[in-house]
Amino acid sequence: MDIDRIDAAAARLAGHARRTPLLSSPFLDEIAGRRVLVKAECLQHTGSFKFRGAWSAISKLTPEERAAGIIAFSSGNHAQGIAAAAKMHGVPAVIVMPSDAPAAKVAGTRGLGAEVVPYDRATEDRDEIGARLAAERGLTLVKPFDEPEVIAGQGTCGLEIAEQAAEAGVTEADVIVCCGGGGLTSGIALALEARAPGMRVRPAEPEGFDDVTRSLASGEIESNAQLSGNICDAIITPRPGNITFPIMKRLCGPGLVVTEEEALRAMHAAFRHLKIVAEPGGAVALAAALYRGSEIEGDAVICTVSGGNVDPDVFRRALDTTF
Repeated sequence: MDIDRIDAAAARLAGHARRTPLLSSPFLDEIAGRRVLVKAECLQHTGSFKFRGAWSAISKLTPEERAAGIIAFSSGNHAQGIAAAAKMHGVPAVIVMPSDAPAAKVAGTRGLGAEVVPYDRATEDRDEIGARLAAERGLTLVKPFDEPEVIAGQGTCGLEIAEQAAEAGVTEADVIVCCGGGGLTSGIALALEARAPGMRVRPAEPEGFDDVTRSLASGEIESNAQLSGNICDAIITPRPGNITFPIMKRLCGPGLVVTEEEALRAMHAAFRHLKIVAEPGGAVALAAALYRGSEIEGDAVICTVSGGNVDPDVFRRALDTTF
């Protein structure tokens, strides 16, 4: 993985992905005690950054692979990104989704024309299901994070952060990224290494599902004891990827861990002061920026709001919190 692959993905994404804004609010600055810049990937196609990696990977398939179709596994955001990019390319898509995925994400995936295959994430192995269906149907598997072209697509978000931060006069900062398996985190880290070396990427995770934070601390890949049971469904993964972890180990600073309550408070703050909708997993980086200030260095911090696909009842719960 290198910057050339990310630049190539950016060229393929040109005219298809949105250049999402880098937002700010003096009210968030006051809460955080420093300048806060928010990369609003919740405004990307399908409501999350995942469209970038999906388009990057699908646009590299051969005509034969496109004709046969693709398969992916996801709790919802990768699913919708894949479904949308596949539909735009005229490629059939099958998505393996956990049975407890938010209803809005399942409906969105089906609405984009993909076939949804449910599974129990606590008792079944999505990798095994995906591999079996791929073999049975001749489908090409597009992994959610541990895939070079997916990482390259997510890295285009980092190219934009480098440009937009420079325009805002920020060249040194911690860049906090909502982190599941590490595709977005590693992609942004690679992009910033090349284009904004004064930036340091920090993964943010929910409490109890902090495998990347623990892996960075130990230097070895660590796994989560649980695979469900947190509202931050978008970033609950068993462990970091075999491709993503070495990149994060080389380039990232220590991880940041937030509670469910802090994620909900950050969702409320984002809606009130930035006028954007964040899902819990998409709000953990902002939560870290707002409520983990003692663990962050510098006068400015950049964070991703990586997704906004939230069920109404969870969003109402967030709006009932005090940020």
